[in-house]
Amino acid sequence: MSAAATGHAQADPASLPASSTTSKTIAAESQSRNQSASLQMESASHVQRPTSHSAGSGAVVAGPHATTADNTSHRPSQSSRSTGQEKNKRSADYILRSGLAGGLAGCAAKTVVAPLDRVKILFQASNPQFAKYTGSWAGLVFAIRDIKRNEGARGLYRGHSATLLRIFPYASIKFLAYEQFRAIVIPSRDKETPFRRLISGSLAGITSVFFTYPLELIRVRLAFETKKSSRSSLVDIFRQIYGEQVKPPKEISTGKATSPVTATAAAAANTVSSTTRKIVPSSGLANFYRGFTPTLLGMIPYAGVSFLTHDTVGDWLRLPLFAPYTTIPRSESSSSHKKSSRPQLTAAAELFSGALAGLISQTSSYPVEVVRRRMQVGGVVGDGRRLGIAETARVIWMERGFRGFWVGLTIGYLKMIPMTATGFFVYERLKWSLGI
Repeated sequence: MSAAATGHAQADPASLPASSTTSKTIAAESQSRNQSASLQMESASHVQRPTSHSAGSGAVVAGPHATTADNTSHRPSQSSRSTGQEKNKRSADYILRSGLAGGLAGCAAKTVVAPLDRVKILFQASNPQFAKYTGSWAGLVFAIRDIKRNEGARGLYRGHSATLLRIFPYASIKFLAYEQFRAIVIPSRDKETPFRRLISGSLAGITSVFFTYPLELIRVRLAFETKKSSRSSLVDIFRQIYGEQVKPPKEISTGKATSPVTATAAAAANTVSSTTRKIVPSSGLANFYRGFTPTLLGMIPYAGVSFLTHDTVGDWLRLPLFAPYTTIPRSESSSSHKKSSRPQLTAAAELFSGALAGLISQTSSYPVEVVRRRMQVGGVVGDGRRLGIAETARVIWMERGFRGFWVGLTIGYLKMIPMTATGFFVYERLKWSLGI
């Protein structure tokens, strides 16, 4: 309007004073309006501006107008935190902490059930002095009584030192491998299926037993001995296993063969026997892997079913229906050194899930475990021949029939349920305490 007024004043000189006065008035009103609008905008900006401690260090947003900004600022942090957890599983810090938690959990679990483990090995391996006690709960009590009477209370923990030497690396590798295999096989939540959990647990069990099996064999040999005097030390057992000579199958004597077919068959059998002696080591380090094949076969159902059952039951107990009674409140968002990605189960709920895992996994793998024990003590009982899985199973069947594959199962339940429950409980609590 001032431009129009100026043009009009130039066209009409007579009206210049009045036009100039009008222009000044309009300019003053415009400036006043601009100042008022500026004050309103500044006031509005003060109202909408979020209150924060600092712009770069996680601002604390206040006010209803800050909802969008607050949500936007939190989304990247959640994404980065999720990414950080995934990378953390493969870091050296996570590996060391999870390995430590697993090893200590295994030692605690084995210490709780060491006496039962000793009796179970004696029953499984058909020790002549304890064969009469198998098949009943009373036999368990009598076996423990005899061990205490002949060897003292320390006899119930015979072989336990070798157990701890074996169980720490075994449990450490098993839990650590499970976390790593789980991260590979189950990369995201939508891919978490029972089959993938089973595979992750089985691979973890196979990995751990591969590295620790010789220590397991030494422990079984120590637990199998019941001599009152001249007890073997770890070094003695090592030398004994290393020096055991494997007896090959006896050669078939041709004698007076009644037919060329019989003579040919006998010659072929002798050829196979001589070839076996040349190929299969008769002593040495191979002796420390007696029963290794059935161990691998048994680990697939045992470790796989154990982890599958524990994780599945844990998911059920975390459902909204049970969560108020089975989870620790605010455990997933507590202090920084005890943060957890999901709510932690209470002690009773965690022990229950572990006990159920032990019950089911023990049942599914027990026949293979019996075969494995008999193969492990093959150098102590029998004629010293190294029997295969089928041959060992045949011997068990001939001795006791179908029930022979379930000898000591009641003790197995009595041992495995508290052991698995203790192991999972200690592992989960240590993971929580260590922030993993």
